[in-house]
Amino acid sequence: MRRPSDQVGILSKIFPETKDIPSDVTAPNFVPNIEALTATNPDLVIQWGGRGNDIVAPITNAGLNAMLILYGTEQLTRDYMTMTSKAIGKPERIKELVEWRDRVQKDIEAKAKAIPQDKKPTTLYIARALTEIATTGTKGSYNAWYMELVGGRNASAELNGTVTINKEQIAQWDPEIIFLNAFEARLNVDWVYNDPILSLTKAARNKRVYKMPLGGYRWDPPNQESPLAWMWTANVTQPDVFKYDLRAEMKTAYKTLYNYDITDADIDGILWMKEQSGSANYAQFKAK
Repeated sequence: MRRPSDQVGILSKIFPETKDIPSDVTAPNFVPNIEALTATNPDLVIQWGGRGNDIVAPITNAGLNAMLILYGTEQLTRDYMTMTSKAIGKPERIKELVEWRDRVQKDIEAKAKAIPQDKKPTTLYIARALTEIATTGTKGSYNAWYMELVGGRNASAELNGTVTINKEQIAQWDPEIIFLNAFEARLNVDWVYNDPILSLTKAARNKRVYKMPLGGYRWDPPNQESPLAWMWTANVTQPDVFKYDLRAEMKTAYKTLYNYDITDADIDGILWMKEQSGSANYAQFKAK
């Protein structure tokens, strides 16, 4: 089984070999398929830590080298990026990446300090929509962290963890901005606009529904491109405060991260420019 190209985003263009990475090396819930995994002859297997030994022991018992990572916060992201840079023998790479994250985070924090509480729109992140509706944009989550970082107020702040919700609950919260996940390939903003309940929310009425971009990875969770996600979220959440030239930032970042000269067409695809052309404040991202 090979990984569908639409599930790896632009990485399949930057690194064409990613299209041939087998996706059957794990079963559901990250349980390793040892036969398929060993067939790839990996030098290092990166596996989730904190999810129990059942998903780790098969790897080490097979004589493979494993590195366990924890996930879910900005600090943990920096930690596993640092570990990975050392593991692959390129520790010098991490310094500029961490400095970039620091620089963008501090710049956003400085600008956001001046935003009055009553000027912070309520935001809601939808982690799943097509099979069931769920949010991970809850108290203490990474999604809540960056929505609040850029001057938003988390509509689901009273919840904890990944929580299944329904449309009536969303209508009750009546968020001013709705962010849709980039994990569900068939999900788009029409899921909100064409729904008889969700179309009545402030977010829908004011065309402030946005699907998270899909770049080298999805921009919803923490990853190597997170500063771009923060700037994108800042520009759509507080367009009068944040004026990041996102296209220029992406061109610089993709050269640094991947040694890739990203095109305007690439950026249009990552930001879903065609699909979100009618969204409020989205024209700012058009190529000039």
